Amino acid sequence: MHPMAKSISLLVNGQRYAVEVEPSDLLIDVLRDKLGLTGAKKGCGTGDCGACTVILAGRPVTACLVLAMAAEGKPLETIEGLASGDRLHPLQQAFLDFNSVQCGYCIPGVLMMAKATLDANPRADADDIRRGLAGNLCRCTGYSKIIEAVMAAARATK
Repeated sequence: MHPMAKSISLLVNGQRYAVEVEPSDLLIDVLRDKLGLTGAKKGCGTGDCGACTVILAGRPVTACLVLAMAAEGKPLETIEGLASGDRLHPLQQAFLDFNSVQCGYCIPGVLMMAKATLDANPRADADDIRRGLAGNLCRCTGYSKIIEAVMAAARATK
């Protein structure tokens, strides 16, 4: 163990992981490189694109700006935990049904932000959803199919 490294416990998608981290290790890097959870993407590295969005203690965060140590002991949700076994989450199913996925790079972050938006406001309308997803950039779509899918998922879970 490196002199500055610390062993921490991360609770990711209901599973506990013991992992050694440096004080400067970012959550995105620990998720991807140490835990093998590669769904969240490292896009801009400045918190502007939303590709690395995960839900930490019930709140969406850009994992490229959060130190791994800050997540110790707090429940963390990633895209890998969204489905339940072989059953897709209603958001994932709606994204397929509405052809909301093109290249897929941003989609894990969009899905996690959409989940956080609907968790906070199950009756979200199109404007609420647009505001919720404002920090997620997608270069492939015009966003309309994404908004339609989130609205359909919101209706399906009411």
